[in-house]
Amino acid sequence: MTSTPPRPNVTPRATPAAPGTARRWRPSPFIKSAAVLHAGAAAALVLQPALWPWAVGGVVASHLGATAAGLWPRSALLGLNWTALPPSAGRQIALTIDDGPNPEVTPRILDILDRYEARATFFCIGDAARRHPRCVEEIVARGHAVENHSQQHRHHFSLLGPAALEREIDAAQQTLSEIGGMRPLFFRAPAGLRNPFLEPVLCRLGLHLASWTRRGFDTRTRDAAVVTRRLLRGLAPRDILLVHDGNPARDARNQPVVLDVLPAVLEAARAANLPCTTLRAAIAPDVCNDREGSEGREGAEARTPFATMDR
Repeated sequence: MTSTPPRPNVTPRATPAAPGTARRWRPSPFIKSAAVLHAGAAAALVLQPALWPWAVGGVVASHLGATAAGLWPRSALLGLNWTALPPSAGRQIALTIDDGPNPEVTPRILDILDRYEARATFFCIGDAARRHPRCVEEIVARGHAVENHSQQHRHHFSLLGPAALEREIDAAQQTLSEIGGMRPLFFRAPAGLRNPFLEPVLCRLGLHLASWTRRGFDTRTRDAAVVTRRLLRGLAPRDILLVHDGNPARDARNQPVVLDVLPAVLEAARAANLPCTTLRAAIAPDVCNDREGSEGREGAEARTPFATMDR
């Protein structure tokens, strides 16, 4: 493992809103520029109709840029996006686990995490949580965090309009809050793909977009050693790693590769003195201590401001 330089542009700016509460949407510079371009194109068509090819070309280029930004999961062009933990996390890293719960895989992952005394963030699909509520309950009971990965994990999620996005995300909020007993604070888009309508919806629902620093592609790669190398290459404090308990690739023994990947990753993290935390603990470490707190976590979080985070 090698150290990596500081990441000045990967963590979101602080917000005065308490964890889980609605906040004001602030368009990113890219969105502001696109709005100015559209207004300028409209004005040009009115004042100088002969300039229509330039006006149309500018608008088309703007839309292509927005599409490209939405297809780049780690991009912050469309809005705030956690691709690393905030500086206040120190040497901690975050292990995030997507697409569950899966009654075959999730309990075995929980056992591995217990063995290494590691905490993880599970981005759960609402429909899967409805089918396997005990898995979600066990995730929370063992001190991990459950976050929002949409209700149905639609493949065309990034093509939805604002109303459909809000219905899909809010349905998962209600489902996961009811089953897990904690309202999610983070959202991860299916496959990481999104569009410019997503950030205003997340602001209204009190959610923050989270992607990752690196992922192992463990839903496609059947070799655990290859997946492990991808996750550990350049591993550094504040990294966010992505693996899956839902739809995992299987090795030649028909075993989910993630079950061999996780012990190797956690061993390496332990050797490098990089403890695993949850995303919500990185927001409010005092109230999200994974196994402590006599009062209800959701109520405590609502009274705790976000940790300061530099862009």
